[in-house]
Amino acid sequence: MKRLWLVFAQSVTVLLAVFFVVATLKPQWLGRQATMSGSVVPVWEAPSTGATALTGNPTGFSAAARAASPAVVSINTSRAAISNPHSADPWFRFFFGDQAQAQPRTGLGSGVIVSPAGYILTNNHVIEEADEIEVVLNDGRRSVAQVIGTDPETDLAILKVALTELPVIALGNSDALAIGDQVLAIGNPFGVGQTVTSGIVSALGRTQLGINTFENFIQTDAAINPGNSGGALVDVNGHLMGINTAIYSRSGGSMGIGFAIPTSTARTVLEAIVRDGQVTRGWIGVEPQDLTPELAESFGIPAGKGVVITGVLQNGPAAKAGVRPGDVITRVGEREVSNVAQLLSAVAALPPGTPAPLDVVRRDGNSRIEVTPGRRDRPRQQQMPR
Repeated sequence: MKRLWLVFAQSVTVLLAVFFVVATLKPQWLGRQATMSGSVVPVWEAPSTGATALTGNPTGFSAAARAASPAVVSINTSRAAISNPHSADPWFRFFFGDQAQAQPRTGLGSGVIVSPAGYILTNNHVIEEADEIEVVLNDGRRSVAQVIGTDPETDLAILKVALTELPVIALGNSDALAIGDQVLAIGNPFGVGQTVTSGIVSALGRTQLGINTFENFIQTDAAINPGNSGGALVDVNGHLMGINTAIYSRSGGSMGIGFAIPTSTARTVLEAIVRDGQVTRGWIGVEPQDLTPELAESFGIPAGKGVVITGVLQNGPAAKAGVRPGDVITRVGEREVSNVAQLLSAVAALPPGTPAPLDVVRRDGNSRIEVTPGRRDRPRQQQMPR
């Protein structure tokens, strides 16, 4: 009896060990969703390496469209009408007549279901100032959505719906994209219904477009039109690579220049909002400027390596750490910076209150300064060109 009990205990131990390994490395074998590291949001993760295109029509993208389309939703918004406060005044009606009843304002956009828990990624400008938000799934189901949080500085918002058996898109690795890769844009342009368009990655890391505070756009020639905002940009495997956000257009329609927020950025915002209710960013209080070739030569550093500081806020974190106008910052923490956009992004990623090193080049030599960033204030809402 004792021998049988020993065999039983050893067998259970081995089975538990195997289950733990499989659950950790291959959760899909158990029909479970992988979770993001350090996050409370369960999401589908695309394979990190060795991904191959889905099988299907060798000359088309039907398999990718079938994989991704069910998770792309339409978003209908409405805002209560604002009537003239003087419309009830008899003297106002005498001079101006009876004013027609103001009509509610409606909006249209798209979103992407990224979690079986009901979380949806979309653009902040799609749901901004909306009183009611309705999500329409590709299978016809409808649900009122709750706003979990917004991040105007990246133009992202997180919604949640209380539905079950939701189709979920797999989050891909947008950092692995290359110029020329084929992509699909999925959304609800002009309210005609879900539409899939194809194109390529035209450029990466687009900044200084004046759309968001933090810009790192994927540029694509896949047709993106009004109503596509918040929809999915996917690769040939149907994995989410970006959230379609804006277009360059003189006509109001697609001209082959569209911009999407990378999944890497969207993932960070999703985790922060679900975990903390908001995105917390660092701030050090400097006024930076891109380093010109002439300035780079005068400092004896390669062109395009570093950002020159033209102003330092008095009593700000940078000033307290010893940063001075004329300093050239080449690294923030472990991240090298070569332009203002990279410096802004690197500083924003610093945890407020936690000291971090800055590599600084001065005319009298190089130095490393330790700065304790403060908390970046949330900006006031403002209209951005779309």
